[in-house]
Amino acid sequence: MLERLLPGYNCGECGRKSCRDFAEHLSSAEDLSRCPYMSQERFRDRLEELRGILERGVSRERIVGVMDGLEADFSLGPLDGEISCTEDIHPLEHCFLKAGDLIRYRPLGCPITHFAEVLEFDHGVARVRIVGPLFEGRKEYMDLGICMVLAFEGRVVRGRVPEVGKTVRFLPEHCMMQKVHSGVVVHSEGSRVRIEAIDLKVW
Repeated sequence: MLERLLPGYNCGECGRKSCRDFAEHLSSAEDLSRCPYMSQERFRDRLEELRGILERGVSRERIVGVMDGLEADFSLGPLDGEISCTEDIHPLEHCFLKAGDLIRYRPLGCPITHFAEVLEFDHGVARVRIVGPLFEGRKEYMDLGICMVLAFEGRVVRGRVPEVGKTVRFLPEHCMMQKVHSGVVVHSEGSRVRIEAIDLKVW
């Protein structure tokens, strides 16, 4: 939460190796003066928000899965303009999909049926947004059966933004079971992350 309000230049002028590292060690509003950019006019609103957070005290909130009781590194929410994280899925049965199609599927290893809208389909992989356990309005959908979930993409809304290459535990906010997932971070920009090699078995 603190890192997303910093400039993100990773210049090292504060004495830390990155803005993420600086955010991890912020303990008081006075610490913000170590960043040479936060005093600039363009960062005024962020500076005020950071001061307020630090004066109230930084909360190191625990993110725990309801189903498994495991602790996650962060929770993953939707990107701006979306209603859920996006998922890349690969149907095990051959099919042809197009943007706008409504589908029903069950992720391999998950007991819950998902309903989603296809955003794009390329080389057998569909990027989808979850639209709920029930549709409003349109009722027709394609039943894809079991699908492999290849990737999640979304925004870190609670917890620390992960580094690229890290194997992480994360909790998708739209997960009906509130189960912790694991995977490898392949892209991280601001609070936006992409996680691949998805596994529901968290060791």
